[in-house]
Amino acid sequence: MVTVTIDRKSIQVPEGTTIMEAAERAGIPVPHLCFLKDINEIAACRVCVVEVEGIDRLVPACDNQVTEGMVVHTNSPRVRRARKTNLKLILSQHDGNCTACVRSGNCSLQALANDLNIHHQPYHRQTPRGYSDFSTPLIRQESKCIKCMRCVQICDKVQSLGIWDVAGTGSRTTVDVSYNRTLMNSDCSFCGQCVTHCPTGALTARDDTGAVLDALADPEITTVVQVAPAVRVAWAEAFGLDPAFATPERMVAGLRRIGFDYIFDTNFTADLTIMEEGSEFLERFTHRNRYRWPMFTSCCPGWVRFMKSQFPAYTDCLSTAKSPQQMFGAVAKSYFAQRIGVDPHKLFVVSIMPCISKKSECALPTMTDACGDPDVDVVLTTREMTRLLRSDHILPQDLGEEPFDSPLGTGTGAAVVFGATGGVMDAALRSAYWLVTGSNPDPDAFRAVRGNQPWKEAVFTIPGAGEVRVAVVSGLGNTRRLMEAVDAGTVQYDFVEVMACPGGCAGGGGQPIHDGQELASARSDLLWELDAKAPIRFSHENPDVLALYREFLEKPLGPKSHHLLHTDHQAWEMPPAPPREV
Repeated sequence: MVTVTIDRKSIQVPEGTTIMEAAERAGIPVPHLCFLKDINEIAACRVCVVEVEGIDRLVPACDNQVTEGMVVHTNSPRVRRARKTNLKLILSQHDGNCTACVRSGNCSLQALANDLNIHHQPYHRQTPRGYSDFSTPLIRQESKCIKCMRCVQICDKVQSLGIWDVAGTGSRTTVDVSYNRTLMNSDCSFCGQCVTHCPTGALTARDDTGAVLDALADPEITTVVQVAPAVRVAWAEAFGLDPAFATPERMVAGLRRIGFDYIFDTNFTADLTIMEEGSEFLERFTHRNRYRWPMFTSCCPGWVRFMKSQFPAYTDCLSTAKSPQQMFGAVAKSYFAQRIGVDPHKLFVVSIMPCISKKSECALPTMTDACGDPDVDVVLTTREMTRLLRSDHILPQDLGEEPFDSPLGTGTGAAVVFGATGGVMDAALRSAYWLVTGSNPDPDAFRAVRGNQPWKEAVFTIPGAGEVRVAVVSGLGNTRRLMEAVDAGTVQYDFVEVMACPGGCAGGGGQPIHDGQELASARSDLLWELDAKAPIRFSHENPDVLALYREFLEKPLGPKSHHLLHTDHQAWEMPPAPPREV
């Protein structure tokens, strides 16, 4: 332990603590822009500078450690002048049209400029005039980039894809897609982690709310919306509502106020996914010599893109089951359209997802099985849903609770945990056990796959089938390490769940942004609580899923199920990955 004095306050902290961490422990926040603990500690923005007695120059608090007897001033006149100058220089190269920026009100740069009382700009503004490519779900606007390097570091250190890099020299230095590529011809997974860690509006998800508003206004169109499991535990964060108050039923009431004709739950097709994927796994497991192992889940499109570009030889190991989002679209434009007597070409299906990559998934040429049109027309992120509520002047705190519509609105506890890492595996094993034995296991028997550890392994015994070796991994950097271990033969699994975003969909790239906070774990805990309280905790007991098979699909893996609910992952191409440095 060392003793330091910060703003006349004496504290003791462990040796090796940075000045910034020490100040925070003393209740003295030090402003910063580029800093991300353990990821981006490069002191690029120089906003966190402090004055240390005995040192002539100001030092950045984020990457300088405290020493015994150090005396620090975090807000002296000299520090305030330097911070304001540094921030004004950053603002001189930033598109300051905040009123038209999607991050206005939730922008670290904007908040810091207000906190530092900056109300005029003495420096000539020279805003970069880079291109903005709206052809992909992920949008970069160079004019708003402050060169903090967060996106570069997140993509390199956490997701291992290296999509972003520094381009240009001198005053032309900027951040752009690496290897002189565009996002469209890169191997980007569209996970969106760069978006949720960007402190400004330089990286955003493409806004598709306009297409939804047009459909809602068309009297000839029947609008159907589905809401993913992870959205229900995050949708009201932007309104500051307590999670206990911000129930899924209150969310449904808000969507009904927006004007959707039918409001359904993606939990329904999460249960349907378990029936198809669980049956597929047992088919492969009982005919092992016909398949390459392990079998991988396929419900995360960011992971599927990663697999096809980084480890294409394993593409056939992916489950052929579509994601719950795409299964829903196919069922809505076939079974449901037929049931309500609506032309499927006049049915407009909207997904609200915690994910940016889902926007690319619904546009795949292989996702048109119900009627030839895209099975899902538009995907909105959780953030876009918040903007729809705000634009319609809907106050969630004043809403009552309303149920999802039927028959595609029924879900189980097994379905709701799809939004947490380990949830798909847990749900699949619950139903696989039943498919083999004819009886239910303890719904908490597979607890070993839960939790937010980045890479989990377990072995379970299913009577009549034998031992099943499983793994659960989240985050693409962790996934790369797992795949390299599988490829090297140092690990052997039968079934592997992969989620592209750390912590799973709860930490997805389309979720609400809270700069400096990682909320995947807290959101996941809420999902597991919903599972524990659910009256039905097994996908194979969902009454509406059973009715769907009885009335329409006939059986899992049957001809109609195969046509509507499964896909060929080889039928579309990914740009190849660039050579990796060894």
